[in-house]
Amino acid sequence: MKILIVNGPNLNLLGTREPTIYGADTLEDIMRRVIDLGKTHGVEIETYQSNIEGELVTAIGQARTRRYAGIIINPAAYTHTSVAIRDAISAAGLPTIEVHLSNTHKREEFRHASLTAPVCVGQIMGFGATGYELAFLGLLRIVRSS
Repeated sequence: MKILIVNGPNLNLLGTREPTIYGADTLEDIMRRVIDLGKTHGVEIETYQSNIEGELVTAIGQARTRRYAGIIINPAAYTHTSVAIRDAISAAGLPTIEVHLSNTHKREEFRHASLTAPVCVGQIMGFGATGYELAFLGLLRIVRSS
């Protein structure tokens, strides 16, 4: 079984970007922990990060043909603006969980609305880097029970 983790804009800056909001872990640190967790469950995890909306749409769109069982996505700022990413998630037809390091509802008002959450099976936010591990465990349960 394979799961794809898609990370959006500026997440490549984790570790140095506003650590009081996003924590001190780099994206590489976080992904390594989730990949290791996947291995303990016999799941291959592949990761992808881009600051470019179209590249994220392409990665999501290819997920089904590349035989991923599901997707974990942190669309970052595109959460609040991207109909294209929302449509890609919907078209992929794969169970998808949206992750955010911070609790977006405790932040600026424009971050309160997610265009992508309605086409995801769930959303995890506010748990920092641990949110990715929670998303993996939740997605694994969904995939294995279907």
